[in-house]
Amino acid sequence: MGGQNDQHLARKGRTVSLVIAGTMVIWLAAQWLGKAMGMPGRYALLFDFAAIAALIWALVNIFQIWRARQSTQG
Repeated sequence: MGGQNDQHLARKGRTVSLVIAGTMVIWLAAQWLGKAMGMPGRYALLFDFAAIAALIWALVNIFQIWRARQSTQG
């Protein structure tokens, strides 16, 4: 049973890492593209808020992973 839980936590950790990396890549691309296309600053703010939301989601999941590992270790 513990091995299955470890696999689940590892899969969740990989998902979180992909969300963090993907968020940063998309955010950087959106900032560059918005500036290159001459978009108003409110669109940049929209991308900023979307990136913050994704990073908050990742932080919550990291905390959940940490708590799950603490409970399985004793």
